[in-house]
Amino acid sequence: MKGARTLSITLPPEMLKRAQSIAKRESRTMSELVREALRRYERQSWWDEVNAYGRRRAEELRIRESDVERIVQETRRTKPNGRK
Repeated sequence: MKGARTLSITLPPEMLKRAQSIAKRESRTMSELVREALRRYERQSWWDEVNAYGRRRAEELRIRESDVERIVQETRRTKPNGRK
């Protein structure tokens, strides 16, 4: 892997055993497992931020979950194909 750097991490013994077991079961190296875990963490963090933003905006606009389908349908009727 071009430009890759070595990183040393410390894991509690039980977490290390679980990680090694997962890596073995999935025929991955520990490095691959950690990279995938970081990618998933980043993706989850992004979704958490998007959802938090949506909740804040819904609260500001006083939109309840039960309003969403109606708002989507109204928007689709006023904007053909969802575009201006």
